[in-house]
Amino acid sequence: MSILIIEAFYGGSHKQLVDLLQEELENCVVYTLPAKKWHWRARTSALYFSQNIPISEHYRILFASSVLNLTELIALRPDLGKLKKILYFHENQLVYPVKKCQERDFQYGYNQILSCLVADVVVFNSVFNMQSFLTSIGRFMKLIPDHRPKDLESIIRPKCQVIYFPIRFPDVSRFMPKHKMAHLQKMLSLRGDSSAASSMALPLPPEQGSSENMLDNVESQSGPCDAAQPENLGSSLMKESYLKMRDSLDNSSSHPGEKKQNPNDISSGADDQQRPLHIVWPHRWEHDKDPESFFKVLMHLKDLGLDFHVSVLGETFTDVPDIFSESKKALGSSVLHWGYLTSKDDYFHVLCLADVVISTAKHEFFGVAMLEAVYCGCYPLCPKDLVYPEIFPAEYLYSTPEQLSKRLQNFCKRPDIIRKHLYKGDMNPFSWAALHGKFRSLLTTEPREDL
Repeated sequence: MSILIIEAFYGGSHKQLVDLLQEELENCVVYTLPAKKWHWRARTSALYFSQNIPISEHYRILFASSVLNLTELIALRPDLGKLKKILYFHENQLVYPVKKCQERDFQYGYNQILSCLVADVVVFNSVFNMQSFLTSIGRFMKLIPDHRPKDLESIIRPKCQVIYFPIRFPDVSRFMPKHKMAHLQKMLSLRGDSSAASSMALPLPPEQGSSENMLDNVESQSGPCDAAQPENLGSSLMKESYLKMRDSLDNSSSHPGEKKQNPNDISSGADDQQRPLHIVWPHRWEHDKDPESFFKVLMHLKDLGLDFHVSVLGETFTDVPDIFSESKKALGSSVLHWGYLTSKDDYFHVLCLADVVISTAKHEFFGVAMLEAVYCGCYPLCPKDLVYPEIFPAEYLYSTPEQLSKRLQNFCKRPDIIRKHLYKGDMNPFSWAALHGKFRSLLTTEPREDL
């Protein structure tokens, strides 16, 4: 029990990281609170944990996300203050968007600054997250009317480092449609399974560059593309997976997500030009993901008479923006899937069947869902802002909603070209296979001498 992991908001990417560390590292003990009422977790979880984590001489390292007020916990439990204290930032409250400026609660950001002062190591999931936090400290502290603390950035910065959020990419080969097999071969190495990569070796489609050039000139093209497709390997396995997906999604009691059409219709070899573009939006149903902009673009596509399918996934919480129910009705038969898929298999299967993954986020410090979708062969379109330029090549970024709409219009006209595209970015820096050494080193450092 040498590693004490505390998570005050055990859901989403916070849960994903805790589960991964617990499964992959030895001697971990985990204490969590459910992912509900985030603001109350940030305010009060330290007191709860101080009363519910037993005193133990075996703890050597404390690892917690920045939702926890680490300062309060250490004050309430001085025995934990002796540990090597690691604070992990999934997001930071200094630049977290709020509906109105006056609604920002000073205390949340202030607590994170105090926690950094108490921590021994402060880890961020991206350079954008770290820099946006550190460079905002001075401006944030000016909100204090007088007697302001000084030099906080210079005190905290030496403790800081970036370790990307580690994604343990699953085996999705049983879900991959025929046209994504070349992409699958490229992605298999991310799982750290070289034997799997060699056993799934596929010939690359000839003249890959020609289809790439066509992406830039979609509007001038007409007729189907003649570029060769890789042969479908393991067709019987894929057929079985399609049947499994159909059966699981037909069973409405298996999860709250709703299915509108048969997945076999969009993955069984229908002509790539005739099959409508499949757009997926796999984000939390909250205002900071800007669903209004996303649905506005889709409605414009619909007004132009363009054919497309859409799957709206992601978790919902207490307050769901009205735009979701309104858009579901307006999109009608264009909807393939609607709602959170509790089964990871179902979730990854939908991603594998989709063509394009969209982000319209006003807040993103990493973006696990986007990377998971890209791993499953989706073409990403993200704002040229926030963390996205750090992760995705410029080709996949847009500057305005009008640019996003224009690109989707082109894609709707020639979805076959998107389906032949091979992702040009590097996914390896975000895989557990590449990052596990950094986390092991972080969490197995020799204990302090005064323990």
